[in-house]
Amino acid sequence: MSAHFDALITWFEQLTPSTLEQIGDYYAPAARFKDPFNDLAGIANVRRVYAHMFDSLEAPRFVVENRIEQGAQAFLVWRFEFGLRGRAMCIRGGSHMVLDEQGRIALHRDYWDAAEELYEHLPVLGGVLRLLKRRLAI
Repeated sequence: MSAHFDALITWFEQLTPSTLEQIGDYYAPAARFKDPFNDLAGIANVRRVYAHMFDSLEAPRFVVENRIEQGAQAFLVWRFEFGLRGRAMCIRGGSHMVLDEQGRIALHRDYWDAAEELYEHLPVLGGVLRLLKRRLAI
């Protein structure tokens, strides 16, 4: 399965609106996708998540920094770089992926801290969250 993960990582790192058309080569028809904002199934729904990403963000791109692989499963450690209203942003996280017998993604679950990686960078909400974080720390 290593070759499938190699190809998958290359596709993610080079993902553009035009390469999104190849999603059927990488995701199974009934694939499940879950992240802090979505929990859905089916390749059409997964495609909509990525299309929305390209519509909403400036120059989004994934950089896979590491992977742990065991059989048909892998955990990818990544950075997601993008612009939002002219401001450069970076989210760090990881993805658990399980491939089907054809080497396509059957399960894709993203793990990242929406509060730390995103909400704390917003003007009003970020200040409140940072204050709360300081108060709750040991």
